[in-house]
Amino acid sequence: MLVVWITGTLGAGKGTISDYLVKKWFAHYSVSDYIAVEIKHRGLEVNRDSMYAVGWDLKQKFGPDFIVKELYNKAKAEWTNAIIESIRSPGEVAGLKQLDDFVLLSVDADQKIRYARIRLRNSVKDQVDFDTFAANEARELQASDDPTKINLPACIALADYKLSNDWTFEELYAQVDEALQELRTQNLELRT
Repeated sequence: MLVVWITGTLGAGKGTISDYLVKKWFAHYSVSDYIAVEIKHRGLEVNRDSMYAVGWDLKQKFGPDFIVKELYNKAKAEWTNAIIESIRSPGEVAGLKQLDDFVLLSVDADQKIRYARIRLRNSVKDQVDFDTFAANEARELQASDDPTKINLPACIALADYKLSNDWTFEELYAQVDEALQELRTQNLELRT
């Protein structure tokens, strides 16, 4: 089995890559979905602010890699190729780097393209104006020494494969296929 992790900027295409890999027989696990369940359990509204606050709270209580390790263990128990999105803090990466089968993809795109994409996907947490989008992103792009805090630049810098999504789906999929082919040649076994 192969577990692929993904990080990237807001609206860059993490979900698009995940959907593509699901079609290639990967199971999909989401940090956001995990946190959303906890938010609902706490009786809060699911939005980007509560995602940030509850995610940070869980990491403070249980460790920076708690959520991602929970998802990893679930994927391992189901013994299937898996895509797990979205890695956002260096503490998650540090914990995951201890795994033998850790592979991290990152994806980025032009900010205006990404904003247009989040408006189209119409999720609850993305119904914001451009200024709010830019402010949310600025928060996630801040450097921090705290391994539990969101720090996308640090995560992207640690990625094994850096993908660009400024063009078509086909061009993005080609980059994903190239990364998977390279992993195959490195003798990582893919179950298909």
